Amino acid sequence: MDREKNALITGASSGIGYELTRLFAHDGYNLVLVARNQKQLMQMADELKEKYSVSVKVISKDLSAASAPEEIFTELQQESRGIDALVNNAGFATYGLFSETDLEAELQLMQVNMVTLTHLTKLFLPGMLNKRTGKILNLASTAAFQPGPLMAVYYATKAYVLSFSEALANELHGTGVSVTALCPGPTESGFQKKAHMEDSKRFSGKIMDAQTVARIGYRGLMTNKTVVIPGLRNKILVETVRFSPRKMVTRVVRNMQESVHKS
Repeated sequence: MDREKNALITGASSGIGYELTRLFAHDGYNLVLVARNQKQLMQMADELKEKYSVSVKVISKDLSAASAPEEIFTELQQESRGIDALVNNAGFATYGLFSETDLEAELQLMQVNMVTLTHLTKLFLPGMLNKRTGKILNLASTAAFQPGPLMAVYYATKAYVLSFSEALANELHGTGVSVTALCPGPTESGFQKKAHMEDSKRFSGKIMDAQTVARIGYRGLMTNKTVVIPGLRNKILVETVRFSPRKMVTRVVRNMQESVHKS
């Protein structure tokens, strides 16, 4: 592995993003870690540098700010640091009836989950095309395959990520640059706590851990797969959705989203 390869990972401080940083570092990629929590990122950087002997750059940014992608890109350009792997992992959700959820939070959600992801891809793709090599990993979800009552905006953003990734992968065929959409189901991470949905039936029972999801996603990225769905249960779910009546699927998803304590 060429030690000069660089991977930029957003949402790197926890969950799937955190696990992906370790996989890239293990394979000798130098890292650019982006998240809001600078203290946590600095601790991660020290650990990764010591364990894997790679360089780690930390960029503390709020990715819900429209200016963040350009600021990240400009900072790396000034250092003449090219990016060989772009991981658009950052994202979050809101939970509840759309008529009652917070508008500002949902506008930020759309900015992070869709606009920032698209903007970063637009900025870093030309450099990859010039070198005729590069990899882009976008975090979608099994949520991308159906509507999601009680998380209407989140599900819609993930549908965008999947559609965008598949279209871009087709456009880039033969260029040396690949695009992979990682579509995990419910995963053990800080996601559900931040969305205030710890009591949702969707997260009850046994769910996949972030380390396993990251490993499967990383392997799919490195083998140029366009869509990666970790876990047999999630694959079956997605296939079932394809051939089921849309109204029935939406009702089932609504039931799964509801609280286990709902009477």
